[in-house]
Amino acid sequence: MGTTPRVRAPELRGRQWLNTGGRELRLADLRGKIALLDFWTFCCINCLHVLDELRPLEEKYADVLVVVGVHSPKFEHEKDPAALAAAVERYGVHHPVLDDPELDMWQQYAAKAWPTLAVVDPEGYVVATMAGEGHAEGLIRLVDDLIATHEAKGTLHRGDGPYVPPTPPETTLRFPGKAVLLDGGNLLVSDSARHSLVELAPDGETLIRRIGSGERDRVDGPAASAGFAEPQGLCLLPPHVAEVAGYDLLVADTVNHLLRGVRLETGEVTTVAGTGRQWRSTVDDHAHDARSVDLSSPWDLAWYDDTVIVAMAGIHQLWWFDPVKRTAGMWAGTTVEALRDGPLTEAWLAQPSGLSVSADGARLWVADSETSAIRYVQNGVLGTAVGQGLFDFGHVDGPADRALLQHPLGVCALPDGSVLIADTYNGAVRRFDPATGLVATVADGLAEPSDLVLTADGGVLVVESAAHRLTRLAPGALTAAGADTVDGPRHRLERKPTDVAAGEVTLEVIFTPAPGQKLDETYGPSTRLVVSASPPELLIEGAGTGTELSRRLVVDPAVPQGVLQVTAQAATCDADVEHAACHLTRQDWGVPVRVVDDGATRVPLVLRGLDT
Repeated sequence: MGTTPRVRAPELRGRQWLNTGGRELRLADLRGKIALLDFWTFCCINCLHVLDELRPLEEKYADVLVVVGVHSPKFEHEKDPAALAAAVERYGVHHPVLDDPELDMWQQYAAKAWPTLAVVDPEGYVVATMAGEGHAEGLIRLVDDLIATHEAKGTLHRGDGPYVPPTPPETTLRFPGKAVLLDGGNLLVSDSARHSLVELAPDGETLIRRIGSGERDRVDGPAASAGFAEPQGLCLLPPHVAEVAGYDLLVADTVNHLLRGVRLETGEVTTVAGTGRQWRSTVDDHAHDARSVDLSSPWDLAWYDDTVIVAMAGIHQLWWFDPVKRTAGMWAGTTVEALRDGPLTEAWLAQPSGLSVSADGARLWVADSETSAIRYVQNGVLGTAVGQGLFDFGHVDGPADRALLQHPLGVCALPDGSVLIADTYNGAVRRFDPATGLVATVADGLAEPSDLVLTADGGVLVVESAAHRLTRLAPGALTAAGADTVDGPRHRLERKPTDVAAGEVTLEVIFTPAPGQKLDETYGPSTRLVVSASPPELLIEGAGTGTELSRRLVVDPAVPQGVLQVTAQAATCDADVEHAACHLTRQDWGVPVRVVDDGATRVPLVLRGLDT
């Protein structure tokens, strides 16, 4: 924890304000309150975790703390003001949000990673900044200290904050996420913003029943009283498995970090996997009792290779779950957020959010949203069909090695071996055909499509999430004949680069355990650092995995610019306490760099926040 001079908070300026009743806020309007600025972007799972971590703080400190979301977008689609307004409702953001489309505020407050938090005291000074998630305990201590200090000084003013809730909308569905076809032709849809499941008639419109109270909650029991929190993926179990398990349908209860079982006949809901705590542990290959293991934002589910595969978006992995043995464990990915193919335990993913199994059962398709990629698992290896990496996206059809997507959330394997893609941030449905190696656009003009379902008559329904409905595709969607070729814009994420020198550069991750904690080596080395580069040629030396938080890099002078991809983690435990709780702090950075003659020879990154 390093000391910095007392700094006045930069003024809040942006394109528009949301959740203020049309009022523009200035720092002067927040004087007397503790302000917590949350720099987020709505594609980012870590940012969504922080939104949920902040809910109890907003409630506990409602009369002294004002949270302000500063939306600094990554993807082009996230710059759309209508898309931002939809995301604020979708994710239940109950505080003012400043639209920062050009990342002006992001730069003013020196943010380097999503999410970043900045705390401004009642006199208008920045007193702490922190990157990443998992800071709730530290924030509580900091807010308590600020309350005591500023009540004593007379500079704390209690009272209501500037949040003005929008008018609740009237629609059957509200930001539906995923859907499955039930026996008999009805559809079951995860109604994520209403925290429930909705059964619809085959027309995709007529309401049959709702499972869940409709309130954000975590309650097992009958359909009317059961509680979910932003549920997403749904998976019907094979009948012989369902009979033993005692439920027919599995639900990815995303924000509760749980898997829930539903008996369709009665709508009874049971928790079958997860503790409700978010995963912050160490990577292992063991089978765990499913009810005793922590999960992290499970987003989709599929029955593959005689088990349930879970797209664990929150930690960039795929997991497995056995409904009969009631066990679960890691299956693919290392928790590093990036694109790397290879054996399942060595491959890298980035927020996997959609799953679908090929008709012959041999291949599992994966929508890997943050790399804007379509990946697949076959014969124990993860491959990439379409996609370039974390920082390249767009709407480009043609040969798969050139084609670009933008944050796809859903996939649907077709009987002919091809796959439909819910290309969410392009508002399109795309089709990839492995036989030809081509990507084409079969529908566009859609509002954030998030899933696709094959119907009994061979048609396709799109979960058009931001339009709050299911939409039937034209029959030609299943064939190449019905597709268009789009050569749209190519985007590369551009952020202000860090100038570095060619040759030797020291990468240093600064980590200080939180007060009352110490580094923990119970399960091996307490720290871990993974470094890679895009393009890989940027680094002559220094890529790879190690246990030291400092790394000597050798930068190639022939590569003018690129991105350093860094993942660091540190294990800590409470010090001098019986039954000490253990913690895992981790953060991913994508650091744009430019190689110049007078560039820096040291790149410091702060792993733990509360950098006061």
